[in-house]
Parts: sequence; structure tokens; C-alpha cells
Amino acid sequence: MSASAAPAKPSSAVIDSVEDFVAAHGGSATAVLQPIGRIGVRITLVGSDGVLGDRVVDDLATAKAVVEAVSGLSETEHWDRELTSVVTPATGHWAKMAGWVAHQTRFPRARNDR
Repeated sequence: MSASAAPAKPSSAVIDSVEDFVAAHGGSATAVLQPIGRIGVRITLVGSDGVLGDRVVDDLATAKAVVEAVSGLSETEHWDRELTSVVTPATGHWAKMAGWVAHQTRFPRARNDR
């Protein structure tokens, strides 16, 4: 960060929602910061009970500022075996993430299955 650049300031809405998540899921959580291109950075949250949550912010500096601002939230560099072993998606989470595909009953035959 250059001397003239202002420090990242996450919105209070993001801070409040992450604090609510941490409080609702055991009082602590782990954050995995994942850049997602021009959109920004996804903060994937894993509560101490294994439930997933996420928020998207503009940049990595803002994501790190969120981690610093929320008590009980720690950051990890990447997904590892220890973290993925505690993840327990909530009922219906897969359908929410799959979008329209989750409601399909027929799928086209695979191209390599002809």
C-alpha cells in the first residue's frame, strides 16, 4: 500500500452480516479469501459448526480488513484437508448453488456417450 492510499474500509453492512454469521455458528469462523476476477474477492466463511457462508467485497485489502474487524474470525490461505473435513453444508445448500440445474429432471446425453 502506498503512503497516499487510504486503508480499505469495508461497509458496515458487510461487517454486520459477517459478525452475525460468526455469532450464529459457534462464535468463531474461518475465512478463505478467493479473488474472483473483476468482481472482487469472495470471503468464504466456515463456521465452527461447519456451516458455509460467503460475502463478496471489492478487493483483497477490503477482505483482509473484514477479517481484522470481526472478532472470532481467522483467515486461512487456502482450502486444506482440515478445513474441508469440518464443512457441513446446510440442507438445500447444493440446490441453491446449482441454480436452475437443481430443478432439472432430464439431462442431455453426454457427448462422449454416443
